[in-house]
Amino acid sequence: MAHILQVTFPFFALVLIGWAVARRGWLPLESIPALNLFVLYFALPCMLFRFAAATPIVRMFDPGVLGLWLACALAMVALTVALMRRGAVGWNDAAFGALVAAFPNSGFMGVPLLVGLLGPRAAAPAIVALALDMVVTSSLCIALSRLGTAGSHGAERAALQALKGMATNPLPWSIAAGCAVAASGWAVPPLLLQPVSMLADAASPTALFTLGALLARAQMRSAAGPPSRRGGLPQGVALKLLVHPLLVFGATQAALALGVPLDPFAATVLVLVAALPSASNVPMLAERFGADAGRIARIVLWTTALAFGSFTAAVALLS
Repeated sequence: MAHILQVTFPFFALVLIGWAVARRGWLPLESIPALNLFVLYFALPCMLFRFAAATPIVRMFDPGVLGLWLACALAMVALTVALMRRGAVGWNDAAFGALVAAFPNSGFMGVPLLVGLLGPRAAAPAIVALALDMVVTSSLCIALSRLGTAGSHGAERAALQALKGMATNPLPWSIAAGCAVAASGWAVPPLLLQPVSMLADAASPTALFTLGALLARAQMRSAAGPPSRRGGLPQGVALKLLVHPLLVFGATQAALALGVPLDPFAATVLVLVAALPSASNVPMLAERFGADAGRIARIVLWTTALAFGSFTAAVALLS
């Protein structure tokens, strides 16, 4: 347990520092978008490129990992939407409630944290999960969010818009570029690799600090804005931190018992990815599409705060 805490504590401590600095006003809220831009467009893409380029290509296209994570993501979306729609919640809020329950923070936190805990082999399953959530899970939930206002045509249009948004997101492209380098066997010249490595090394601490600042900004905006339309905070937190990892754990154990070609190590990584807190970009998407962004922001904040204990416990149990 001491070894696990030595890895997990600094990650969550950096999130807490970023949150406290923004809450105290030492970091102007107007500067947070610039930090976020640096992380999303420079540091994280370099980190993902470096991991993907150094990973054997067969691990990046493992059908067992791809199929299992996608099936669990779809199951989480279906379960959450069904639970929320039964409570007379509209499609918009139900869809983004599903996204915050099914999309873990594998970009800002998951990949570097899992590599720190389990070694470089953990990068491939975590990156696969991130890519599927960015492309499939997000697009599906955005499409579902439009069902209540524009019918099926509106959902199709929203899904296309979401896919276009993914096309301008540098993270999937950096993963694809890394996979291309790994598949070709081309060695990136040190002169080119050095600046990439320098940016990649800055990704983890800057991303975690920025995550804390983003959570603080979302919390302050939520408190200053209109009241949340509905409760459901405990349900959202439980879906992300308990139901999602338990679902993935059950699916991986069933797959292994049935003889599905799934690497047990990759299965463990997927369970830990599911145990991560909710992705920090979901409140921004919810705000853009007119959903209850205040509730979504509080779920992200609480899952991040509580994940220090729940994620650490999950690592201890699985190891």
